[in-house]
Amino acid sequence: MVIKVEDVMGGVAVAVRPDTPFSGIIDAMRRFEVSAVAVLDADGRPVGIVSEDDLLLKETDTVRHGVPLFESGRRRREHRKAAGVTAAELMTSPVITVTPATPAREAARLMHERRIKQLPVVDPGTGRITGTVHQHDLLRVFARPPDELHAEIEEVVREQAGRDAGSLSIVVRDGAVTIGGTVGHRSQITYLVEALRAVEGVVAVTSEMTFIRDDVVAPPFY
Repeated sequence: MVIKVEDVMGGVAVAVRPDTPFSGIIDAMRRFEVSAVAVLDADGRPVGIVSEDDLLLKETDTVRHGVPLFESGRRRREHRKAAGVTAAELMTSPVITVTPATPAREAARLMHERRIKQLPVVDPGTGRITGTVHQHDLLRVFARPPDELHAEIEEVVREQAGRDAGSLSIVVRDGAVTIGGTVGHRSQITYLVEALRAVEGVVAVTSEMTFIRDDVVAPPFY
């Protein structure tokens, strides 16, 4: 079972318009207790994000002393943001978005790689915002009901181990899987462990399996 963004996302998106002033952005963040707001165009499509980090650039001393001649592009963008007074001037753009059908695992990867805490969720047909997915929403993946998680793990074992599945033991505790028993080929162990790690809600996999035949060929040495 692939858990998608639509399974964990919030149905409310806190957003502002490009001409929303600095104070209006802060009011929206405080009112709805969020760390970032989407900036929408006239058609309801996200064109940027304003985060607390963007707003806190106002507090940096560097903006008060001009911009040095030799400075990175990132620092110059930060100076421009620090001088901004509207959402359009403060926002980070282009905006990174996901759709309701995006796998939760992919959304988590995007957040990690881009170092962001939330993503606007857009309708793939219109591009309009439909909600927001936060980091804490994605943690729900690891709070699956134990019976549901165990059932999917057993299904994966049956698919990967085939007729050897009946001889394997499976213990699941707090999302950690320990699997033991004997399979026909060594390569099965690798494929099975990888498949179990891909199950939404699994936090660790420990293999205590043995094999009858070693079908893994070591690479040649030169």
